[in-house]
This record gives sequence, C-alpha cells and structure tokens, in this order.
Amino acid sequence: MERTRAFTLIELLVVIAVIAILAALLLPALANAKEQGRCINCRSNLKQLQLCWEMYGNDNGGTLCPNNWVFSMDMGALLTSSSWCLGDARTDTTTSNIQAGLLYPYDRSPGIYHCPSDMSTIVDGNGNPLPQPRVRSYNMSQSVNGLGLMPDPASSGLAVDVIQPCFIKFSQITNPPPSRLFVFIDENENTLADDQFGYPMPNYDYGNWWDMPANRHDQGACLSFADGHVERWHWVVPMIYSSGYIDNGPNPQPVPPAQMTDYTRVGNAMRIKPMDGLPD
Repeated sequence: MERTRAFTLIELLVVIAVIAILAALLLPALANAKEQGRCINCRSNLKQLQLCWEMYGNDNGGTLCPNNWVFSMDMGALLTSSSWCLGDARTDTTTSNIQAGLLYPYDRSPGIYHCPSDMSTIVDGNGNPLPQPRVRSYNMSQSVNGLGLMPDPASSGLAVDVIQPCFIKFSQITNPPPSRLFVFIDENENTLADDQFGYPMPNYDYGNWWDMPANRHDQGACLSFADGHVERWHWVVPMIYSSGYIDNGPNPQPVPPAQMTDYTRVGNAMRIKPMDGLPD
C-alpha cells in the first residue's frame, strides 16, 4: 500500500515564514493604497464644497460667501448671524452648525465637511477628549470675505481687513489670481476650532502659525482654489502643533526654520495687501 507523504514540521514552518514575509511586504502597500483612496475622497469633498462656494457667489452678484464665525484670542468670539459654517469643530456633537451654514443648502451632505483621514475626536467643555469623531475637518481662508470691513475692537476699531486682508467679491481676486488663491483647506485637528483659517500678515505677528494645515495625507493636506481646482500639498517637514489653547482658542505657534518654506507657500496663496478699511 502506497504511503501518502505529509509535510514535515520544518517544511510547514518554511511555508508559514514565506507567508509572513509576503504579508509584511504587502501590508504597507495596502495601507498606502487605502490612504490614497482616503486622499481622493478628501479631494472630492473639497471639490463639492468649492462648487457650493461658487454657486453662492453666482446667486449673490459675485459677493463671496461670508466667512464670519471667528475666534479672537483678545476679545473672545467675533460672530455674525451668518457664515458659511457655524460652531466649534472641537466641541460640536452634531452637524446642526454645519446645517445652519450658508453653503449647506447647495449640498445637503454633512459628510463632505469631514476628511476621511481625520481620526480626531471632539472634546468636552474642559478640553477632555471624548470618543465621538468630529463632524468637520475643513476651514475657509480668511482671504475670502473673512469679516473684511467689520471694526475689530481688539485693534482699536480698525477694520479687520487691515490685519487680515480679504476679498469681498470674486471680481477683486487678482493678487493672487483665482488659480493660486486657496478657499478651503484641510486644517490641522489641533488648531481647527472656528470656521476661518487665519494667517498673520507681514505687518502683524508674522512668523507664527495662527492656524496650521493638516498633516494627514502622507505629510500633506488638500486645498481647493478659487478657480475650482483642488490640490494636495506635501510638506517639507511634518505639521505638528504643540502650543495648546488660550481661552479655547489655539495659541500662536512660532514657525521653525524648516517650516518656513511651507509657511511662505501658504501665505502666497492668500491675500497679502489690505484694503485699509475701504472696498476695492
């Protein structure tokens, strides 16, 4: 009677070792592919938000969507009754503040406000982390109708535009042009709170991050631009925020030399010249 030859223990261990090696080689590639898929999804979200922004302008004679739910470290919240989005991304437990925003009627999908790679969770009133995921990951540049002519009590009543220049109408967007002016940005979860991405101008507090871009997409972030296109930007060094909060607002973080290239790049995609309190 012919005997059936079975695997020896050594042969079985060799097969297991080969499978383990193959798995070790494939898992990073699979993880990278998964992140690439999330990045594509993030860019799709920003593309949809950008379309909402464009439709709002078309419906309002070229006036850009208000971007006015802003936290001031000096004066507390500077709020108006309407903005593209309301609330505090750190503490919002529902999408009600997203739904109260001026862009929501153009796309009633709250999910487009959240980056799939954003694994951050909300915090309670004392800053303690809670298990619930955040509902918003994106912010809008101060350069697009970010309070503009509103007097800022923290700056002796000067118009906000003097320190944080912005365009109020699409026709004003010339420097930088629409193809280089970002509107929405994938913001770092440790600075995202109000609905405006703030950036100091050369005449005030330059060299600090007021808000920091995200570091989610393979050391990068996604941005949409006023002409409608979306890009992923890769950072020279990781964007890591560690300065904490003052009165629930992010504390400005000095820009280290290695980040200055990307800091300048972000600033060049925003309005630099103020209106000095007067419309263009």
